[in-house]
Amino acid sequence: MAVGRPQGTAVYRVAEYARRFRVPIIADGGITCVGHITKALALGASTVMMGSLLAATSESPGEYFYQDGVRLKKYRGMGCLAAMKDGDAAKERYFSEKDGIKVAQGVSGSVVDRGSIYTYIPYLVAGIQHGCQDIGARSLFILRSMMYDGKLKFEKRTLAAMKEGGVHSLHSYEMKLY
Repeated sequence: MAVGRPQGTAVYRVAEYARRFRVPIIADGGITCVGHITKALALGASTVMMGSLLAATSESPGEYFYQDGVRLKKYRGMGCLAAMKDGDAAKERYFSEKDGIKVAQGVSGSVVDRGSIYTYIPYLVAGIQHGCQDIGARSLFILRSMMYDGKLKFEKRTLAAMKEGGVHSLHSYEMKLY
């Protein structure tokens, strides 16, 4: 049973236990960028859920709208109340078919348009490859082996370190992901 918290420790501990029985695991919740995908795979996840990431592509269902000049798409997670009211799949997934009171386990909102999945998926794949390259792993297998052998370490970063590590000392800048 999942607890709905995007924790690296949870992914690592479950993967460590599950690999004894050759059971694959899915990292679900909180995946918002290619870096999170790479970290989840390094920590032992076999795959990741990317609901809000893929919901922003033009091939996924949903209505586009503009807000403050930004093209957005309506997004609704499977665990939100609206999904549980409207769809049988959400009711079954969250064991609430017969419940009179629904408890939200997800959200609905909007996501920034990411364009076509045909350009977005290659961007994600390249990002994972670059992440492995930066770490010194030629494959996901090697990446995981590095983690379990203690050759790969994760460190906490302070807010100051994150700010200093990002773009700074510029009046303005533009950053396009792909």
